Amino acid sequence: MDAYLARIGVAHGPPDLAMLRAVVTGHTRSIAFENLDPFTGRDVDLDGVTAKMVHGGRGGYCFEHNLLLQEALDALGYRTTALTARVVWSRPADAPPGARTHMLLRVDLDTGPHVVDVGFGGQTLTGVLALRPDVEQATPHEPYRLREEAGTWTMQALVGGTWRSLYRFDLTPQVRADLEMGSFYVSRHPASHFVTGLVAARPAEGRRHNLGGRTLSTHHLDAPSEIRELASPAEIMRELEETFLLTLSELPDLGTALKRLF
Repeated sequence: MDAYLARIGVAHGPPDLAMLRAVVTGHTRSIAFENLDPFTGRDVDLDGVTAKMVHGGRGGYCFEHNLLLQEALDALGYRTTALTARVVWSRPADAPPGARTHMLLRVDLDTGPHVVDVGFGGQTLTGVLALRPDVEQATPHEPYRLREEAGTWTMQALVGGTWRSLYRFDLTPQVRADLEMGSFYVSRHPASHFVTGLVAARPAEGRRHNLGGRTLSTHHLDAPSEIRELASPAEIMRELEETFLLTLSELPDLGTALKRLF
């Protein structure tokens, strides 16, 4: 716990809402979302998230992020439940339901149930939401809300003045085997965009940094976005280190893999 809290820049505190908010904000700003292991053909070890993301200076995708967060919250004394979701972000409205390829957490506080999710890429939730339907809730970035219909909840974010749906989930607890299956699919299936493309994201105060392939975007809360194309594998690696705060020393073949983008 000392190493994790030092990694995210948060002091130890009681398992209350204020501490939960501090942990979520610190985690999202300090540990980037990234898919460098699937992109370079490495297996993802869900048992090794602490070694990789706390001690190794790396990030990960949703299952890695939220499993690490769950382990930390459990150690801090919170009551957590793993949940899975079907992503609808950037999918056509009439598309058939996808698989449960996303993970989030329910956290039960004395004040009631809440949801947290530190692993949804460029639109990662940087705050804590009370599990209440149809209530706009502030976060350090965009407002979010939850919709509920017949036991299915939809996570939405207010992006560019429009409520955008991110994913749908229910409150069925997920066991470790469910999480391992979803993680294996997104990290190894040949059609997964985590295998075929490069993704990185990290929110900072007042802005979000996103990398998709060769395109680096900085989306400001109160100013126009900045978007530019990176010109070489070396430039991508420099941004991964400087903007996304990643340690790349254990990825000697990353430069070769990045040539696929050019």
